[in-house]
Amino acid sequence: MKLSAYLKDRILAYVIFALTWVLIAIFLFTFHVKFEAVCIISGIFWLGAWFTEIWGYLRKRSFYCTLMHNLDQLDRKYLISEMTDEPEFYEGKLLCEVLRDSNKSMCEHIGEHRRENVEFREYIELWVHEVKLPVAGLQLMCHNDGNAKYAEQLKRIDDYIENVLYYARSRNAEKDYIIKPVMLKRIFADTAIKNREELQMRDIALSAEGLDKEVMTDAKWLMFILGQLMNNSMKYNASEITVTAEDTIDATILHFRDNGIGIPKKDLPYIFEKSFTGENGRTHSKSTGMGLYIVSQLCKKLGHGVSASSVQGEYTEISIKFGKNDLYRIQ
Repeated sequence: MKLSAYLKDRILAYVIFALTWVLIAIFLFTFHVKFEAVCIISGIFWLGAWFTEIWGYLRKRSFYCTLMHNLDQLDRKYLISEMTDEPEFYEGKLLCEVLRDSNKSMCEHIGEHRRENVEFREYIELWVHEVKLPVAGLQLMCHNDGNAKYAEQLKRIDDYIENVLYYARSRNAEKDYIIKPVMLKRIFADTAIKNREELQMRDIALSAEGLDKEVMTDAKWLMFILGQLMNNSMKYNASEITVTAEDTIDATILHFRDNGIGIPKKDLPYIFEKSFTGENGRTHSKSTGMGLYIVSQLCKKLGHGVSASSVQGEYTEISIKFGKNDLYRIQ
């Protein structure tokens, strides 16, 4: 609380004090009060006025400086009412009451929106599970009839439906995953089996090396992540996918590399952003820009790092970093 700002705000009060003093002086001189007496009365008046101002400034300054300091220290500014002690002066008490009431109202609204979000998420998950049944039935019928074209389109529909499910879960992922030791080789094999038909149809070669490593993650979520990376490779004309893993002192790093069309250098920093499609998404396929965004969000929730490197026309490599921590390992 700056003194200059306080004085500027109180300028009208000081003008009123001055006018009052002038009227008092005129009144005293009208009744022929001695000059010395007028000076004494004026001194008492201004002494009382300035003492009142100084006292008011100091106690307000203490309150507001503490308030601003606490506000600067808080990451969640709306908690300021919990960090503020009620002062002695009336204006401060009113401010504290307003802060408490506004914070209470905000919490009620947040609670209401959270309940609505939970209900919507539960409905989306239910809808996804319900719609997957007829899609799976149609896929089985296409497989029996040997209709590869319809089967491919149904596979795309199933992938988009799964994206919706995992995107909905990624908003509140903590309740949906279980961190435990998982073999990378097993997860990659399951992902390859799930996408076997499309890989064979596109004549894409798979190779894996060094995947006999155990990492701490959720198997279901990691399988979805690898599935997204594999779908991207197929979408962007890869003929070979290579997956390797290496150990460092503090992490295990999984490298997922394909020889597809690559990513333009100007697009590379933005590929994990929501709804970003870039040049490839506009020229080679209809892309929603959500696949790699969901991958980055799931990695963030699981505590994994994710990064990308690419040379347009040569390769794209996505690296996933799994931290090592013996406290989480099952002995």
